[in-house]
Amino acid sequence: MRYSFRDKIFNLKLKVVPRAIRPFWMIAFFLIGGIFMIEKIEKLKSEIISLIEKASTIKELNDIKVEYMGKKGPITEISAGMRDLSADEKKEVGLVLNDLRVEVNNLLDEKKNKIETELLNEKLKSEKIDISMPGMEIQNGAPSFVEKVVDDAADFFISLGYDVYEGPEIELDKYNFEMLNLPKDHPARDAQDTYYLKDEDLLLRSQTSPVQVRVMLEGKGESPIRMICPGKTYRREDINATHEQEFTQIEGLVIDKNISLSDLKGTFDAFVKHTFGESTEARFRPSYYPFTEPSVEMDMSCIYCDGSGCSMCKPKGWITISGGGMVHPNVLRMCGYDPEKWQGFAFGMAAERIAMLKYNMTDMRSMHENDLRETRNFDRKEVK
Repeated sequence: MRYSFRDKIFNLKLKVVPRAIRPFWMIAFFLIGGIFMIEKIEKLKSEIISLIEKASTIKELNDIKVEYMGKKGPITEISAGMRDLSADEKKEVGLVLNDLRVEVNNLLDEKKNKIETELLNEKLKSEKIDISMPGMEIQNGAPSFVEKVVDDAADFFISLGYDVYEGPEIELDKYNFEMLNLPKDHPARDAQDTYYLKDEDLLLRSQTSPVQVRVMLEGKGESPIRMICPGKTYRREDINATHEQEFTQIEGLVIDKNISLSDLKGTFDAFVKHTFGESTEARFRPSYYPFTEPSVEMDMSCIYCDGSGCSMCKPKGWITISGGGMVHPNVLRMCGYDPEKWQGFAFGMAAERIAMLKYNMTDMRSMHENDLRETRNFDRKEVK
């Protein structure tokens, strides 16, 4: 049988201590032994911390770990010596010893990270390209919901013979308002609270209609037009689940001879059936816009309740997704077209609004987030 040094001392003292006081001596002996081990652990802790602070290489840190925490190290020896302690001493010494292990491991990791960071920084200074560095993981993405709606709408209207135009997002007041029958004192401007730049004639466009104006001016009153103009627009709105200060409009314009409101109705009906399914119905309601006369609100039957009424269509069975009407004679005249010979219709819709309906989304703000934790809630691979 193997005896420790403590066992030998204990047996020797037990023989020479009078029998009457042996129980008290045994308690004192074990108590002193526990205190001795705790003091030894504290000294060992100071020694290891000092060595870790002085270490300057990864090898030195590894050597410290092997020397003090290895199978033959002092921490392992103290742990083995705890078998001679009483239950209470084992509990007390064990807590102190465990704290030592945790603290030493944390200090070793922190110092290792610090040394590795310093080495990496020195290496980056001397090497413009470090081919030994691991590659960065690039998460897969996909087109945004708004892009999918715009692309799908563009494909549909191109199939009908429309052209797609783009224009500047910083626009002249002349094109954004005045040539659309909205002079500077027109009250309808209040409904489009606009971001003006330092020059009062420059602004962030509140609609893509200025692109239509530019195309009509290029036509010089002689060429028919069939176009859409998708793009970013800006209005000072209170940001919430259904409103944003930046949104994407898809506007359309047709100018030709013998054009009527029924042509707009047929176009809108074909669009909603293409986008939301053949069972979707379209309807017009009278409305007012300064640049069209007559003007209409363009509704589609609710795709969630089939017209019976739900929270999405606010118990009406219909959802407004667009506005439009026949191009106002004043707009035709200012853009060089004779309203006695030429007629046209125009319409406009928000791509975000269509995306919310098509993909069953409740918060417009999620479309403008770059956080994949937000957008991966909608499986875009399954979206047709």
